[in-house]
Amino acid sequence: MKPSTLARCRFLLILPVAGLLALSPALRGDVAHVLPPGELPKDARLEAPKDLDGYFPFTPSPNPAAWAVRAERLRRQLQVTLGLWPMPTRTPLHAVVHGKVDRETYTVERVYFESMPGFFVTGSLYRPKGSKGKLPAVLSPHGHWENGRFYDNAKGIAAELASGGEKFGDSGRSPLQARCVQLARMGCVVFHYDMIGYADSLQIPSSLSHGFSKQRPEMNSPESWGLFSPQAEEHFQSVMGLQTWNSIRALDFLCSLPDVDSARIGVTGASGGGTQTFILGALDPRPAVAFPAVMVSTAMQGGCTCENASGLRIDTGNVEIAALFAPKPLGMTGANDWTREMATKGFPELRQHYSMLGVPENVAFQGLNQFGHNYNYPSRAVMYGWMNRHLHLGLAEPVVETDYRRLTPEEMTVWDEKHPKPAGGPEFERKLVRWWHEDLQKQLRPARSSAEEYRRVFGGGVDVVLGRGMPPAAELSYQQVTKEDRGAYWVIGGMLRQASRQEENPVLAFHPKEWKGRVVLWIHPDGKAGLLAPGGEPAPGVKQLLDAGVSVMGIDLVHQGEFLKPGETFTRTPRVKNPREAAAYTFGYTPAVFAQRVHDILKLVSFVKHHERTPRVVDLVGFRGAGHWVAAARAQAGDAVDSTVIDTAGFRFGSVTEIHSPDFLPGGAQYDDLPGMLGLAAPGGLYLVGETAEGIARVQAAYNREHALAKLAIGNSPESGPALAWLLSRP
Repeated sequence: MKPSTLARCRFLLILPVAGLLALSPALRGDVAHVLPPGELPKDARLEAPKDLDGYFPFTPSPNPAAWAVRAERLRRQLQVTLGLWPMPTRTPLHAVVHGKVDRETYTVERVYFESMPGFFVTGSLYRPKGSKGKLPAVLSPHGHWENGRFYDNAKGIAAELASGGEKFGDSGRSPLQARCVQLARMGCVVFHYDMIGYADSLQIPSSLSHGFSKQRPEMNSPESWGLFSPQAEEHFQSVMGLQTWNSIRALDFLCSLPDVDSARIGVTGASGGGTQTFILGALDPRPAVAFPAVMVSTAMQGGCTCENASGLRIDTGNVEIAALFAPKPLGMTGANDWTREMATKGFPELRQHYSMLGVPENVAFQGLNQFGHNYNYPSRAVMYGWMNRHLHLGLAEPVVETDYRRLTPEEMTVWDEKHPKPAGGPEFERKLVRWWHEDLQKQLRPARSSAEEYRRVFGGGVDVVLGRGMPPAAELSYQQVTKEDRGAYWVIGGMLRQASRQEENPVLAFHPKEWKGRVVLWIHPDGKAGLLAPGGEPAPGVKQLLDAGVSVMGIDLVHQGEFLKPGETFTRTPRVKNPREAAAYTFGYTPAVFAQRVHDILKLVSFVKHHERTPRVVDLVGFRGAGHWVAAARAQAGDAVDSTVIDTAGFRFGSVTEIHSPDFLPGGAQYDDLPGMLGLAAPGGLYLVGETAEGIARVQAAYNREHALAKLAIGNSPESGPALAWLLSRP
């Protein structure tokens, strides 16, 4: 048998005849179709997108080594999606501490400092009186209680006292102050700081930061944008990211105090403050103890816009994010809310996780389901014991909270005539996100000077932006449905499946009988049907490759081809039922359609490349309308793809002005937009057409870093002929 014939037979074994349907579409004369008429792929992505009220179980890793790999990827996912990869510049805090209020055993001072230039964090600093030396400290984010730090439950205190949720009048009226006072009495320095839009933090109002509901056309521009706009999402700029940065800078402030022991820092908050607690614990190594109350669960993940960011919880959830704090002590409480089942769903897995790491005693959960959503007296009592033991305070237990004299808003506000309130509003908002963006570009510059750093920083960021790399071939299966002999070549159709994701894609292959061992994966804006001429014959470019002995494969990406009903078009991506137009409510839990289509391409690459009878060469082709998908897939494909032909048509994620456009991709513009993804193709062969001069320069710089400029070709024509001639000239 000739080598070419042997190669052909081996490749055809990739496409088994088992499952060939008697009434296949090919026999009906419709080679572009694989499925029976009226039938859509059985694909989970055609169902309603996942949202914050889904189910988010945590599967512990089998051993510390496996967890180390998973933890690195998950922590990077948090950093990237919160706009903190790389971290912003730690600009001077310019902290101001003033207006001390003296109580019997503690003092309270007013604090403000800049987390970013001109953007102020505000709060109250509690200090124990009479203590000497370095003291433990507790950072206290408050959560979604009305007016935050100024909260006064005057109307509800009687009911709280009657239920046993509170024991005293003043502490019950302001349970947020109560925990700060008691921790100060226990010997801790406590910083109680405002969430954005609460109390003294009004530069970005609550109506926007927590109540955003409608897109603002005036804040939606590729040159000048505001929060929640497509441009902000394309750069991973969110209120949640800003709040997380404020928490990190609040730790900077605490650690800068001369009386604070930076090795003994705790963090505790409830509800939205619980979200900030475990997010901070996941990202910052400095906290030694964490206690997120009434928040961590496998159910609702956080309902406010300030608790959601696009990409943040795709393929993960709050329990696993909280697990990133391990092996350090993590305490939690639950209530009659979304945490009510935590004792049986979530906590057993966290305990298993801590046991795997050798410290089962370092995680605890107390369900208090007799109470509604709260951080009440019984819940605080659990926290006091946890902090006492793990901050090594040395107090007798139980630690009993007593009443105190509540501070009024007038005694707490940081702004007065000598300390005037800073400017806010839309212009401030634009200026803030512009600084954030420009600072990130400065942080990225060093990574552009080294091939290794480019792959670590840009590649690590793009990996999260796209969400998934190539799946293992073992996860993929193929069912052949059609096979037609056309003399010099075969036309073969089937279904490519990834059962673990409940995904399947119709695919079509043109296979020459004198195969030279090369396969071109041709991605088309019309799916696999785009590889056919109107009469059902191969399109001219496909025929050019077939005549050269090259196999060509096409695929219907999600919402293309056979994913659509007859006459249906796809122009707007599905969204969750939440009526508020914040992208994170959908794309914080479900990948964007652009990313899903890239995943489909990577499935095809993996199936062809990593089959036990692999072809000699695998190439990717994407002309006008498909080049941006191929560029993104090539960035993730590594050495599984040999050469790539891409016509970008000048596409930029940063120019997408609609969050439900099929081309919308959260974070897509963050790492030099599409040219940044193209640079990750180096050192593989790349024929590039349709790019701007700036884009070409960026790609050339990436290839130069890899000493691979000879493998980069810049085309002048969008026609396929010259590009395919270059491809066929490649070894």
